[in-house]
This record gives sequence, structure tokens and C-alpha cells, in this order.
Amino acid sequence: MITYGDDRLRALAEDGRWSELLAAYRLGRAAASAEAGEEAAAALTAPLGHLIAYAAPPELAVRLFDRDGGAGTAAGVDDHDAGPLWEVLATRHSWLRLAPLLGPGPVRRLVAHTRALLGEDLPFGAEPDPEGVPMRLEPWEAAGWEEAGRVREYLPGGGARSALLTLPASREGLGEVELPPVAPSVGRPDGPRVVRALTGLGELAPWAATACVRGQAPAAAALLARDRRVVGGYLPFTLVYPALVRSAAVGRAQGSAHGRLGLWRALAAMAGADGGPDGPESPEGPVGVGGVERGEVNALVARMRCFTWQEPSAGLHHLHVALEDPASGVAWVLSGSQEL
Repeated sequence: MITYGDDRLRALAEDGRWSELLAAYRLGRAAASAEAGEEAAAALTAPLGHLIAYAAPPELAVRLFDRDGGAGTAAGVDDHDAGPLWEVLATRHSWLRLAPLLGPGPVRRLVAHTRALLGEDLPFGAEPDPEGVPMRLEPWEAAGWEEAGRVREYLPGGGARSALLTLPASREGLGEVELPPVAPSVGRPDGPRVVRALTGLGELAPWAATACVRGQAPAAAALLARDRRVVGGYLPFTLVYPALVRSAAVGRAQGSAHGRLGLWRALAAMAGADGGPDGPESPEGPVGVGGVERGEVNALVARMRCFTWQEPSAGLHHLHVALEDPASGVAWVLSGSQEL
């Protein structure tokens, strides 16, 4: 099977013969798809796809996702090596270059949101997001981290560098806290919006446990914390936001754009998390459902109280945070760890 390690393919790349490399990718992917199925084909051809997405001119690199080559030849949203091939492409070229080349569909949308995460304004060819997620970062999204750390840094020969997901990252600013006892009658809010918010948070970090409580953030933390006495404290949402976005990109098949879109869905549901009547749901998802608009999400973020705590044996990836909305009296919690 074709891999980036083949000397012939290396020579083609060094000579800039990208059309031949694309043809080799399509031929190999179609053959593998017919023989072993889509999942195996995506895995076997991913190293060559990474090379093309990383180093080929954008006019050719975008054709990785075109279906004009026939059945089984095109990369999809889930094709990945060190990370999704569409994310590799998005880190290499501006939206100004890519917008006229990418056709409509999931890849175009994810590339656009990746460019937004990298700090680019998207006025050229940037159609509104179908779920209403803004096509540029809100100030609270940009405040907590540097542009260089928002998306994986991909390497030309394969592989990537990315920041570890750690929340809390250290004991700085934290202290001994006694969490409240979890009473058998503790209020567990319900309703369609509450369910959607929990579902959204669960999809954001599928390796973490989630729960919600009618009460304050420490009460929510007590639902999942291992001990009553913890080292914890409050952080501004701007410092929590990067970890929540990264939580979706712990696996190689997911990118930071997945995290941003998923978090906006969850925040939109949380902004109306009183369990009241919902408006009609759109086919595209919950952002904008029930009158929840960008301004309501911004208002939620402004009043949000975020409590984080340490666990005694956290994995290299770990996330322990409770998000409290004082206006609705509901607090949400995510807690989990994962080894690399």
C-alpha cells in the first residue's frame, strides 16, 4: 500500500509533481476501499494525504476532498493521520486562498472555523454558519490563549505538536476546598434544553463524565469529584474555554473546529437551561433554537462562574470543571482523564 515512506513518492514530492501524487493517493484509496472498506482505506492512505494537504499548492490540495475521481477516491471529514486532513490543509493556507477552491459541505465549514480559530477574519466567501456560530472569534474566545496553541502544529513528514489538555494545569490560585455533601434529594434539573446541553457537553468530551445540578458550581463538582476535600478554586471562563475546545480534539480524528462548534452548541442550550418551553428546532442543530442567540451566549459567558479542582491521579489529559449559570441556578460539570 502507498505510504509517504516510499522513495518514489518522496522523489515526486521533492520535484513538485503533485498531480501524480494526487493520482497515486486516489488510486491507492479506491483500491483499499474496494478491498477492505472505507475505514481501512482512510487509515492506509492517510500519510500520503497528510503530505499532500501539508505541502501541495492549495489548488491541488483541496482536490483530496473532491469526488470527481470516482468511488472511494476522496478523503472525508474523518480521514486523519496525526490529525484530520482538512485541519492540516487549514493550517497551511488562508481562507482567502481556500474559499474559492473548496466546495460546499462539512469540509468547507470545518476549514472555515479552523481559520477563525487561527485569528483570521473571514469576509471573503464566508457564508453564515448553518447553526449560527459566528465566523470570527468573540473577544472571550480569543482572550485566553495564543493563536499558535489553538490548533495542532503539523509537521511536513507526518506527526504534529499540540498542547496538553490540563484543567487545572497547576495548583496556582487554588486552595483547600470542602465540597458540599451530595444529598439524596439534590435537585437534578431536566427538560429538553437541559438534555441538549448535557448531550453537547458529552459530545465535546466523550471520555469525561457529565452531570448537572440545580445549585452552585461546587455542588456540581461534588457529583463527580472523588473526595469531599479537594484543591480547587474559581477561574474566569476565558481561561477555561481553551481546555473545553481542546477536549474534542484529544483524538486524532477530531480537530479544534469540532471543539469550537460543539461548545457553542452546548452554551446555546445552557443559556436557556431553565427547562422552559423550547422553540422549534432547526434541522442544523440547537444554536438559535428557542430564541437563544449570540448575544444570549455572550451574556451567559459574562456571568458564568467556573470552578476547577484537582484529582489525585489525573491522566496526561485531564479536565475537571463545573460551569455555573447564576441566572438559571443550574451548574454543569465535566470530569475525566485520559492517558496519551
